[in-house]
Amino acid sequence: MNNPDEQRSPAPHLSLQGITKRYGGVTALDSVDFACHTGSIHAVLGENGAGKSTLIKIMSGVVTPDEGTLRLAGSERQFRGPADANAAGIVCIFQELSLIPDLSVADNICISNPPRRLGLIDNREQIRRAERVLARIQCEDVNPRSRVRDLPLSRRQMVEIAKALSRHPSVLILDEATSALTAADVDNVLALLRKLRDEGLAILTISHRMHEIEAVADMCSVFRNGQHIETFREGDRSPQSIVQMMIGREISAHFPDKRHHVSSEKALEVDALNWEDRLKDIKLDVGKGEIVGLGGLDGQGQKELLLGLFGVLRKLRGTVRIDGREVRIRTPLDAKQAGINMALIPEDRKTEGLLLPMSIEDNLALASLQNLSRGLFVDKLALSAAIDSGISRMQIKAGSPQDAVSTLSGGNQQKVVIAKWLMTKPKLVLLNDPTRGIDVGTKQEIYRLLRQLAEDGVSILIYTTDYEELIGCCDRVAVMYDGRIVRELQGDDINEHNIIASSLNMDEQLA
Repeated sequence: MNNPDEQRSPAPHLSLQGITKRYGGVTALDSVDFACHTGSIHAVLGENGAGKSTLIKIMSGVVTPDEGTLRLAGSERQFRGPADANAAGIVCIFQELSLIPDLSVADNICISNPPRRLGLIDNREQIRRAERVLARIQCEDVNPRSRVRDLPLSRRQMVEIAKALSRHPSVLILDEATSALTAADVDNVLALLRKLRDEGLAILTISHRMHEIEAVADMCSVFRNGQHIETFREGDRSPQSIVQMMIGREISAHFPDKRHHVSSEKALEVDALNWEDRLKDIKLDVGKGEIVGLGGLDGQGQKELLLGLFGVLRKLRGTVRIDGREVRIRTPLDAKQAGINMALIPEDRKTEGLLLPMSIEDNLALASLQNLSRGLFVDKLALSAAIDSGISRMQIKAGSPQDAVSTLSGGNQQKVVIAKWLMTKPKLVLLNDPTRGIDVGTKQEIYRLLRQLAEDGVSILIYTTDYEELIGCCDRVAVMYDGRIVRELQGDDINEHNIIASSLNMDEQLA
């Protein structure tokens, strides 16, 4: 593999000088200088709201800075939009996917420059192009003819990466591009980034997964409160010092203390739950005030279990009891009703949790309008008080509740999703990978919130792909494999060795 110092150009390929961007009264970037080189992977680190997303939106032509200049290959440039930046060789893979769900994979990959024959789109060549770029990222299992909406989130993310590479960029920007991927896909993408770096691309990556940064980054830049704090070679700063630099303060214990005693009363009991071939005789319970984690490799039925409990799946078979009473939950509306009082924090906040063009306050109000209405009319005073309480409780950083929720950082958008459902006053909260793509500071806020909810008697069932979260947050962990719960862990048995062994269904071999 090439030495990054030898491969990297002496002059920056892309540079920003004195960049400032304001949104109303909020300064997203404050006189920022930044540069990246070809033949280098440059990690941009910082909490949500630090200015990272605004930085890459300026680079990729999505927004225009209020002040400052951008230079590409030594020439000053002003992009009129993303298409202009793409034409200049700057391609960004945003955390929110840009795919068109009802088009095929091949259509999406080639959408900006489809091959033509006799003036019409050459479908055969388009499929061949899609197959080549999918093979390049080791994603041959995706059929180019499949509709994007029929793919799971991890496959859609890989198609987004293939789409970006099909444009032959000189600057590739990735915004949490691995957050929805399986472990195997992450390894493939990291290997691909190293290969592209060695081919001479300038690569910028935003990630809150420090082990990924350590695996691929050559340089790191830390941002905080819209300011560029420091740039350094990867490995020159310890993870602890980087985190402190990001949040500007000492960090306390990573996870709050667990409860020593959990109520013997059961808030949720599931018995012989089955759905198609994805859920097989699930037996599970969650005590009042208990946090139960769902572990296992991605795609083993964890998401289907949460969706089934919340009434999203049809033809679910089995028994579900809430507070000892058998219930039938056919729709999400059933799950929300009095006596069940269930909430679901979905996996993809952009498409499943929020209506991005609508305001922050409208998004917060959606789930609890029926509880804040008198007859046909909404109690505006009660609604306003609930919205103010939700923003304060979750410490949502926003200029105004009337701002579009799309203007918020990813972490603050996730806080809006959580606050929206907490406004329904649930007794049982289901969470699907709630800290995906969230910075370390916001993660700690969510961990403290979950523990406080549990202390207040709320029962929590959480699926997370992060082993540390299962170990640090959960009172018990149910590990799933091939649609079944193969092992339950509690106490000192909740450790990485046991979780991994059970995830691979290797407990008997290792016994």
